[in-house]
Amino acid sequence: MRIEQINAKALERVDYDRYLLSVAVEKRVKELLNGAKPLVEVKWNIQPTEIAIMEIAEGLIQVKEG
Repeated sequence: MRIEQINAKALERVDYDRYLLSVAVEKRVKELLNGAKPLVEVKWNIQPTEIAIMEIAEGLIQVKEG
């Protein structure tokens, strides 16, 4: 799946709220940088932001307001 499609799917998961998505991605990236294991299989060298977006798009990370 292309990154544009993944981004669209992630946005759909947060009811198209870009701010909420950016906050969720930021939080997950910090977790990944602090040693958390990715919840998706990473077959190539990609950035933590892309991993976080993939996890949200696949529904592996629940995003809540507030």
